[in-house]
Amino acid sequence: KEDEDDGDDEEEEDDDKEEEEDDDDDDDEKEDEEEEEEEEEEEEEEEEEEEEEEEEEEEEEEEEEEEEEEEEAAIAR
Repeated sequence: KEDEDDGDDEEEEDDDKEEEEDDDDDDDEKEDEEEEEEEEEEEEEEEEEEEEEEEEEEEEEEEEEEEEEEEEAAIAR
């Protein structure tokens, strides 16, 4: 009987170890997913900032063009 008990205990220990490893794997996967999500969010934010900068530059260029046109019109008068 004692031998059988020892066998059961070892099996339980093995099961516990497997469960712990599975949990660790799950945790690692969650961490990886979270890191990926954070990276994606950062990339999106960077893209948005770049777009905003481009828009600002375009607006500045348009303003400069308008000023030049006004100056030319004033000179033509």
